[in-house]
Parts: sequence; C-alpha cells; structure tokens
Amino acid sequence: MSIVSVDKISFNYENSGLEIIKNVSFKAEKGEFICIMGPSGCGKSTLLRIIAGLIKPSGGKVTYMNRTVTGPILGMSFVFQDFALLPWLTNLENIKIGLSLLDISDEEKDARAKELVERFGLSGFEDYYPNVLSGGMKQRVGIARAVASEPKVLLMDEPFSSLDELTANTLRSDITYMLESKSISVNSVIMVTHNVEEAVELANKIIVLSEKPSHVKEVKVVKIGRPRNKRSEDFIKIVDEVYAAIAK
Repeated sequence: MSIVSVDKISFNYENSGLEIIKNVSFKAEKGEFICIMGPSGCGKSTLLRIIAGLIKPSGGKVTYMNRTVTGPILGMSFVFQDFALLPWLTNLENIKIGLSLLDISDEEKDARAKELVERFGLSGFEDYYPNVLSGGMKQRVGIARAVASEPKVLLMDEPFSSLDELTANTLRSDITYMLESKSISVNSVIMVTHNVEEAVELANKIIVLSEKPSHVKEVKVVKIGRPRNKRSEDFIKIVDEVYAAIAK
C-alpha cells in the first residue's frame, strides 16, 4: 500500500479559468524520498499544498494511507520555504505548535518539544525568539515543529533555497538521517526543489513536471547508494539527464 497516492490531480483558478495543473499522478512508498521539479510557475508548490490538504484540487484526489485527503491531517506535516515561525513565540513555543492537535498532557508536550530542541541542535536557544537565529537555525525550528506530531510523511517546499550552501548541506544530511532513522516517525519525504544537484543527492525518485498546465513529463529513478558522491560519474550522469528532462 502506498503511503501517499496522487491521482489525476488538476487545478485551475476559478475566476480566471487559468489551468495550472492537469492530471498529475504519482505514488510515494515507504522509505521513498521524492523530489518534484519543473519550470518556474508550473505549479510545484501548489501541488505540494494540495497533497497537504491546504488547497482543494479542481479534479482528482490525494489519498494518505488509503484515506482521501480533504484537509490537513496529522499523518503529514509541512516545512515552508520562509520558515513560517511566529515571532512573538519562543523557539520552544514554536516547536510546541506542532503538538497542539495531539491529545497529550502539557507536561508531555513540553518534554517532547525539549527532546526535539536537543535533537536538532537548538539547545541553549529554546527560550529565545526566532529573530536571534540564523536562517539555518530557523529552519531547524521549522523542521522540529513539523516532526513534533510524529508524521509519517514530511512535505517540504524548497526548504534550503534561502540558506548558504554549507548550512543547506548540513540540513540535507539531517533530513536523510531522519528518513533512515527508526527513532523518528517520518518514513517518506516529498520535496519541491529547483536545485537539480540537490534532488539527485536526496531523492529516490524525481518527478519532472512540464510547463503549465503541468503534467508529469518524466519520472527519474535514482539508484545510487547513500551517501552520494557528487563527483562520481553516475551522479553527474543523472544530473545531466534531469536537466535534459526539464529542458525538453
């Protein structure tokens, strides 16, 4: 059984009739890291929000564990490109937002949030506000908040695009570790990215979308073992193939 199934999803803006997405289908299996790529404006972020239940599609459906997604659900969490932290809350309180819908005691929420602070390298900053953090640390808070509710699926919208490359590399390693770790609930990641090298480094499967109205132009399966050597012939070959798929 697929964890997430995207079945013939279409989307258009009702007022303008502009069709953005047309009949997009793919599946995410347990243990898969999927990257969604395509030209700017083709609806990648819109598609991710449809999967999350934040936007209703014009046609088709998304299912999570065979359950139709009609709105946000506990089994999937979202990591935003711009961190989306609440500036009037401390970093610990921002993480605890991810626990707000769980039927657990305040003491348990506090303990779980503090555990995530330590796990994501935020110790010493839990009682500060987001404005004192670097971009990388803000995104660590955002990821910690997203995994706090112990989702099975993590949805990520260009989470590293605003970070310097050194920080982005560290966070990519953290996400890969999370997917492989038995101590963390996440067992599937679906991520939007413009960075081809990033997609080949992380993904088991790359979904290449066309210009709008976007459809699945190609699915590239990446069969290189981890950790992946960016200088290897296999890595460079797949990078070239993905660039070609996007451009054609």
